[in-house]
Amino acid sequence: MPKKNGNKKRKVVYVGMCADVIHNGHINIIASARELGDLVVGLLTDEAVATYKRVPLLPFDKRKLIIENVVGVTKVIPQETLDYVPNLRLIKPDYVVHGDDWKTGIQRETRQRVIDTLNEWGGELIEPDYNATGGTPSTQLINHLLEGGVTSTYRCGLLRRYLAVKPLIRVLEAHNGLTGLIAEKTKIIKDGKVREFDAIWESSLTDSASKGKPDISAVDITSRIQTIDSILEVTTKPIIVDADSGGLPEHFAFTVKSMERLGVSAVIIEDKIGAKRNSLFGTQTGIVQTQDTVEDFCHKISRGKKAQVTSDFMVIARIESLILGAGLDDALKRAEAYIKAGADGIMIHSKEKEPTEIIEFCRRFQKFTQKVPLVVVPTSYNQVTEEEFERMGVNIVIYANHLLRSAYPAMVKTAQSILETSRSLLADQYCMPIKEVLSLIPFSEE
Repeated sequence: MPKKNGNKKRKVVYVGMCADVIHNGHINIIASARELGDLVVGLLTDEAVATYKRVPLLPFDKRKLIIENVVGVTKVIPQETLDYVPNLRLIKPDYVVHGDDWKTGIQRETRQRVIDTLNEWGGELIEPDYNATGGTPSTQLINHLLEGGVTSTYRCGLLRRYLAVKPLIRVLEAHNGLTGLIAEKTKIIKDGKVREFDAIWESSLTDSASKGKPDISAVDITSRIQTIDSILEVTTKPIIVDADSGGLPEHFAFTVKSMERLGVSAVIIEDKIGAKRNSLFGTQTGIVQTQDTVEDFCHKISRGKKAQVTSDFMVIARIESLILGAGLDDALKRAEAYIKAGADGIMIHSKEKEPTEIIEFCRRFQKFTQKVPLVVVPTSYNQVTEEEFERMGVNIVIYANHLLRSAYPAMVKTAQSILETSRSLLADQYCMPIKEVLSLIPFSEE
């Protein structure tokens, strides 16, 4: 409620902000706003921030504590969407203060809704010159901070933070530093929101293929770690690692320790035993794949969980029942057992082009738990949209090999073109300009 100054009510002023990184622009806006009356700050929740950009560096409770201690702030309330309207109708402020930087661009519609809502009770929008306030876009500041990299401890816990605030995590494969940068930096604006990949997938298939070796565990763990480290070195997003079957339980325990120490957020292990064969071969003639017993795989999960040092690291169990013809009931039975053994997530795999069995698994999975993240890899059933997966209860979608597969045809065409024409002129159509390649790679003269 507005404070009274004698017989005169104090005006109520509303400022909405993310405040992930506090800078002069924030302070000056707050200073301008508090001169008008009692200042209420609508602080965007982690979930709200995650709808249009990366999950904030600081969680909501820490950002709230900071803003509450800024001179001139009367009250801090959560703003649960990018839209100001719910909070404005709740407190009916006399003024809303925002820098004039939102008159154009993706926030223009939000601004207009603020104006329309304030008109309902005669409120006023005040827009100080953003440049005059000393404002620097927070995204720009955060990107500058992240250019120096992140600590392994911070990165290890990122996937859990993302899962807590985002309904669906979008993950793209990377198999070296350059593809890691593509996964890190590729963004588009769609429906007024920034869309990007939330995390990176490092798989044994793409790692092996990029080294010219078959996907049969021909690349040892030391070489895998070198690849993972090359991606970690140039990126800041959480990384999920394909650990195949995890090996023997005692071997898996060491893998967990190694990955956690590197800053990997999660490993995924599949419930198969014996010689490594790619799951997409299924049970076709000549390919023998054997599923582990429920008891033994649960033991492996348990060993891995006991080996980790922090609660941030995740062990995700991949179920091969649909691949190997064991059926839906077996897959669900295993999912329940693996969760009881300590699995932090369940990945269900299918090689079918139609998503029918995946849809049914998701439906039945939601009946016995909605607390454990569900992971899909829609390589074969690629007609399903992310929005549809979200409605099915899926939490993580992995695009598992698309950068490698898309690069290969272009490289083959380039090589063939040079041979056919005895020059590289026509091959340029398959190539990214070298300046664009170099622009992906961060460099500072300082």
